[in-house]
Amino acid sequence: MNTFKYTFLLFILAISSSCEDFVEVDLPDHKVTRETVFNNDKIARSAMTGIYNQLFNTSFANGGNHSVTFLAGISSDNFKLTTNNEDMREFNQNNITALNNYNLELWAGAYNVIYMTNSLLEGLENSESISDENRKSLEGEAKFVRAFTYFYLTNLYNEVPLILGTDYRINATASQNKQADIIEKIIDDLLDALDLLDENYLENNRARPNKAAANALLAKVYLYVEDWEKAENYSDKLISQASLYELLGHEEVFLANSREAIWQISPIGWGSTLTHTREGSIFIYDPTMNTPVILSKDFMEIWETSPDLRYDKWIGEYTQEGVSSYYSYKYKIAFDFSGGEIEEYSMVMRLAEQYLIRAEARAQQNKLQGAIADLDMIKQRAGLPLLSVTQPSISQQALLKEILLERRKELFAEWGHRWFDLQRFDQASILNDKPNTVWQPEHRWFPIPENEILKNPKLNQNDAY
Repeated sequence: MNTFKYTFLLFILAISSSCEDFVEVDLPDHKVTRETVFNNDKIARSAMTGIYNQLFNTSFANGGNHSVTFLAGISSDNFKLTTNNEDMREFNQNNITALNNYNLELWAGAYNVIYMTNSLLEGLENSESISDENRKSLEGEAKFVRAFTYFYLTNLYNEVPLILGTDYRINATASQNKQADIIEKIIDDLLDALDLLDENYLENNRARPNKAAANALLAKVYLYVEDWEKAENYSDKLISQASLYELLGHEEVFLANSREAIWQISPIGWGSTLTHTREGSIFIYDPTMNTPVILSKDFMEIWETSPDLRYDKWIGEYTQEGVSSYYSYKYKIAFDFSGGEIEEYSMVMRLAEQYLIRAEARAQQNKLQGAIADLDMIKQRAGLPLLSVTQPSISQQALLKEILLERRKELFAEWGHRWFDLQRFDQASILNDKPNTVWQPEHRWFPIPENEILKNPKLNQNDAY
């Protein structure tokens, strides 16, 4: 593969097969120089639109059965498999092999997105025809998407190659970088994005990140690296923007451009008459469509203590021959072939998570009253008794336990939150209670795909694989 010297459209077509590693995309026979690609604002903007469309199609981000949402989701304890698919079973049993095809799809899909952002950034750098306003916006958007993708790569695989260009000679033999170095680059990209992005959403479309999206991801990054003060500060900046964001009724949260959404991915990436999200089609249980998962018995037991509106609004029930199966019903549309208006977007980040981030960051700093106030925002919407009334003197450790529980209830079936939370709270041993699991602490990291290691001898496999 040569350095990009052809149109972005051909690039997207070349990498659309998610099984292909991004460093092995062949150059099409008909080449167009990058200067042609970025010779005006419209074409450069179309290139960024192509990245957003690809986010909906690439395995890593699309919410389907090769995505972070699904694979990290079934690796935790919220779901029970209803299929004998061996690749899925390996994730569910925490016994992933380096030859697992779903794992390869996940890895390759993420790096395809990174390659696309690198190509766009290089195109902007080499073009003198883009207006300053568009250049700033596009650079901010591309750096945000790249940072977002690396955030999940390093939290799934630990040390991974930090690819920042499109030169195949460099990329093909790139070594892994320490997680600290990757996090540092993620933060650098997000701080740049924070300076470059607009306060408002372009065309009022929440599938395009704005400045608040960078704040939200910075809050999450700092939470994961246990910089509690910065996590609180960045989530506070977003939460304070009442003109843009509010907690909605549960049935409204996952609608397209909902006021709870910070960043979403639009199903317009289907490029056809299909308008539903992949989360809708993979989680809404339908025995005729071979739905691969239902909610686990362990997950359902956490709802038995008191009435919760999330149970009523976000959990569906299917009964056959007197046996009930429960499924995630956050998205209400499983399939839509009408070609009409898109009703639901795939949710990536939303306001409720920011309240939970700030609550945890405050609790870790022993700012217990502030943490209680944040957690009560989530409990109030769910129709639950408020901690400020029932347990105003709750201890720090009890409060952190309560935050973990509310994160499980609020964020299930979204971007693998439960998987990452069990690792962060040092409670992954809970996974030993799953049926048929072979969980070991070394399984915190997914294996580097064997296919990648064979191509690049500089890559080292994670422990336990």
